[in-house]
Amino acid sequence: MSAGSQEIAVVGSPEFTTGFRLAGVRKFANVPDDEKSEELDDAVAETMADNEVGIVVMHDDDLEHLSREVREDVENSVEPVVITLGGGAGSGNLREQIKRAIGIDLMEDED
Repeated sequence: MSAGSQEIAVVGSPEFTTGFRLAGVRKFANVPDDEKSEELDDAVAETMADNEVGIVVMHDDDLEHLSREVREDVENSVEPVVITLGGGAGSGNLREQIKRAIGIDLMEDED
């Protein structure tokens, strides 16, 4: 499948995914907060295995609920690119994810 036709998917609590769904994201996995320990690994793994998905969006706090194996898959994935939002670290994590995905640092200071 060509990169131009890949979709964005969002994984997380219904409260997190709703805004993305309203914005037109069609692929999503709702995992209520009280089920994340049991269900989040499978939801993330299934979403990452979907060949139609090019970008997976998750909340940064949800990484804590993942098993070590799935978390390593998320952190090292190049395709699909996994973007986490809502972390206290700010743009540093997103910057590294973009750099890993495309191979260059778009935010590099030009002094």
